[in-house]
Amino acid sequence: MFFFESIPWYNVVMWFVVFGLLIGLNEIVRSSKKASIFMFMAVPIALPPIWFFTADPEITSWFHWVKVYSALAGSLIYMVIRFTDYHKKHPWYLMLVPGILALNIAEAVVREFQVGIMGFEGMVDGMYYISGGWNYVNAVAGILNLLLICGWVGIFATSGKKKDMLWPDQTKLWIIAYGVWNIAYVYSCAPGNAFYSGFALNIAATVPVLLWAKGTWMQNRAQTLSFWMMWVMTFPYFFAVGSTFNVSVSYNPAANWTIALLSLALNVVLAVWQVTRILKYKLNPLKDELWKDTNEYKEIDAMREDAVSEQETAASRVL
Repeated sequence: MFFFESIPWYNVVMWFVVFGLLIGLNEIVRSSKKASIFMFMAVPIALPPIWFFTADPEITSWFHWVKVYSALAGSLIYMVIRFTDYHKKHPWYLMLVPGILALNIAEAVVREFQVGIMGFEGMVDGMYYISGGWNYVNAVAGILNLLLICGWVGIFATSGKKKDMLWPDQTKLWIIAYGVWNIAYVYSCAPGNAFYSGFALNIAATVPVLLWAKGTWMQNRAQTLSFWMMWVMTFPYFFAVGSTFNVSVSYNPAANWTIALLSLALNVVLAVWQVTRILKYKLNPLKDELWKDTNEYKEIDAMREDAVSEQETAASRVL
């Protein structure tokens, strides 16, 4: 195969198991404050002793430690927005949302440059690597994607049973550009589990946004990444090289180039479109929402109005 060496039927089944569990766990924490507290506070307190015991320098690199805690930090930051009014009294708090996202992208960009500069060709951190020009191409795509984060001033939380943090100005094009960039990153810089942490993980955060939970991608991404990283830290050998469930990438430079160039192309298109809108409508990307006139934005923003209406109704009943 072009991207992977071979995918036995039982690995296809495992892919859907991982995909289904990520979506299922995400839906559980979306619908319950108690479940969110348990998964993102209680479990991470209980697991670190196990992580120190199971950690293997050949598999668990510095990046894994940074990634698990940055993902959990994002989930906790978003819980404050979902379940409290703190961000309404202190609007600066919303800056933490793009901040944690930018940090995660920056971590990956640094790793991408590191892999390219080191010229890996062999076993590193328990995985077989090949380095190449695609690392630099995708690193540039990641930098673009980071710079194109916009509209965080419009982030809000829904009311009702499911408390979601919604980001209306985070367009589907940005989400897809991010997804392809992240898949390209994992394919080159974590090839040992690209089949799962590249494709399954990114798709699990995106499918709800496209079908039933619009505007929730940032929340979904942090939560599914937290689930995945806690699993990887607890069972580092489960998908490692040599495992029954490991699916090896093809190590075909053409495959690396294909994904990296697609990643760069999508982010360049997004950059051109976004800059065009900024110039045309004289917008400030640090203060303004860039997509407020689009149907995609209005559909998500309508949930803000619903939340306000529910709050006003509840207040009138009290009075």
